Amino acid sequence: MQQHWYTGPLASFDTETTGVDVENDRIVSAALVVQLAPGAPTRTTTWLADPGVPIPDGARAVHGITDERVRAHGRPAGTVVAEVASALAAEARAGHPVVVMNAPYDLTLLDRELRRHHGLTLAAGPAADGLVVLDPRVLDKHVDRYRKGRRTLTDLCAHYGVELAGAHEAAADATAALALTRRIGARYPAALGGLTALELHLRQAVWHAAQARGLQSWFDRSGTPERVDLSWPLRPARCGCGRRLEPGHGCEAAA
Repeated sequence: MQQHWYTGPLASFDTETTGVDVENDRIVSAALVVQLAPGAPTRTTTWLADPGVPIPDGARAVHGITDERVRAHGRPAGTVVAEVASALAAEARAGHPVVVMNAPYDLTLLDRELRRHHGLTLAAGPAADGLVVLDPRVLDKHVDRYRKGRRTLTDLCAHYGVELAGAHEAAADATAALALTRRIGARYPAALGGLTALELHLRQAVWHAAQARGLQSWFDRSGTPERVDLSWPLRPARCGCGRRLEPGHGCEAAA
């Protein structure tokens, strides 16, 4: 009997942070959940980081993590982000696809934290070697593109009948995103089931770009100045001049 990607081993990654700016905000907590098959027990690893900056009231209202808690029980952010990157690398070496809801947010923020604390990048580090990402937000938009309504994790779990207990807690969100991704694959086997996880990873980059272009067109028509990044699953770093940071960039702002 053929095993589809959604019936095999999956990992799932999520973070809680100081805000939504991937370039400047910091990781406060993170979780990695691994499940070898649907219905099998999960193995969960969690991290609590002292981000080194105050946690804004708005972020604290979402995830409930206080400055006092991270100072008393969190570990240095540099230590945490290095361990998280190593854990993702281990899942890549094991051949486990990693579910990341709205991947360009969590993975880009992790990349910037690695740059900030270690001068390393997620794109060129060990986690990039074989890391296959499954993003339920992109998958859902592809298979049911004309459905109206929001597509947050809470909304998607409600739509697909997946339990989300303790929203905005990293382990709970990662667990729900993993179950959600399995549910999407099982519901749309014709569209998704015949592909390998690696093929899906590559196609999601194309699907996300198309979805982002559609959103940008809507913003443009409505007069909204917001710009949508087409990159998936990781947004490229940019220097002060706005261009991508690449070898040989040669811009004084990158110095």
